[in-house]
Amino acid sequence: MEQGNYSVGLDIGTTKIVAIIGRENEYGKIEILGTGKSKSLGVHRGVVNNITQTISSIQQAVEQAEVDSGLKIGSVVVGIAGQHIRSLQHSDYITRPNSEEVINDDDLEKLCNQVYKLVMLPGEEIIHVLPQEYRVDGQPEIKEPKGMYGGRLEANFHVVVGQVSSIKNIGRCIKSAGLDLANITLEPLASAEAVLSQEEKEAGVALIDIGGGTTDLAIFKDGIIRHTSVIPFGGNVITEDIKEGCSIIEKQAELLKIKFGSAWPGENKDNEIVSIPGLRGREPKEITLKNLSKIIHARVVEIVEQVYVEIKNYGHEDQKKKLIAGIVLTGGGSQLKHLKQLVEYITGMDTRIGYPNEHLAGDSDEEIASPLYATAVGLLMNALETETLNAMEEAEIEAEGEEVLVGQEHMTGTSNKMSARERKSIFDKWSEKLKDFLDNAE
Repeated sequence: MEQGNYSVGLDIGTTKIVAIIGRENEYGKIEILGTGKSKSLGVHRGVVNNITQTISSIQQAVEQAEVDSGLKIGSVVVGIAGQHIRSLQHSDYITRPNSEEVINDDDLEKLCNQVYKLVMLPGEEIIHVLPQEYRVDGQPEIKEPKGMYGGRLEANFHVVVGQVSSIKNIGRCIKSAGLDLANITLEPLASAEAVLSQEEKEAGVALIDIGGGTTDLAIFKDGIIRHTSVIPFGGNVITEDIKEGCSIIEKQAELLKIKFGSAWPGENKDNEIVSIPGLRGREPKEITLKNLSKIIHARVVEIVEQVYVEIKNYGHEDQKKKLIAGIVLTGGGSQLKHLKQLVEYITGMDTRIGYPNEHLAGDSDEEIASPLYATAVGLLMNALETETLNAMEEAEIEAEGEEVLVGQEHMTGTSNKMSARERKSIFDKWSEKLKDFLDNAE
């Protein structure tokens, strides 16, 4: 099979690294061709803190996916998260030289490029510039200004900012693992792609992705991304608390959480006890499930309350900004028993668990349809989209080149090819800039 037929999403998480190879079938659904998973070493709270370990974990996951699918992995789309991610709202405008001409892609790109010139704090870089609504000559709430007449084009933007060093470290790991970086995208956006329906995005919804090291939040309203945030707590902190509270080792704490853990202490009777083997010749430990769920409950409440503060910051209590579709929970941490009920109790919002199965072909492995793989599936969707756009662009360039070659010399054809290439999205340019940096690095 040629490289063009399939794409790869790579989720570099705090607890696991997942590589998923897939392609689009004739019904527009995603067919999973192979998956690879490895324990993530060297990543802390979504940020790489040990390059060597991260590279070997990536290679392990990639090799497993290659063996599983019998295909070779060349380039990957990677997600970025971590506590250094922040987002801000920004408004900008351009004055068009000729208001008699209709607004086109170039005008929108010019406006976007202007936002990229915003002055950031030292060591920070803009990752995404996401237009929300446009205004043309003062006329508000325009979703698609293309094809309209107007002299002044304004827009509100949702700008996602991250630390340059963290982004470059991820790029370095990918390159050292022998892979090409096709794109970098924000993890909450990838998860949202995989588990949210268009209706939910229109009605207003908050996606909470509870991972091992971070909890990511993405808020949509009227089909547009309104707020993103990364909270530096996840499932690992809960495991840590169980380990401390019950004086047991981490492996046992993790198993206890998965098998017997519950976010609602009232569910367990006082006499329910689980026995844990002692370390090397020591007596086994007995832990009551009521105590276990009290420890979990305390930490989960803290995480949910932090997320709820972010939802309030967005303005959920304002009638116009109300999130009618409530909350969607995804990620490995969302599988904790009674978490849905606890979130509904704290926030008073409708809640469901998000599974990434809507976009997957019917015969997909059940394991992939688990919330655990939401981000990886979202990254694969992004990879397939990038692949399609590139193919379209190449076709456009060829068509333009041929048109020009029909009546003109060869030189003009090449200049025309350039003009089509220049129309690449600003994000591709940013990715290229990052690739250049990595190529020049030692």
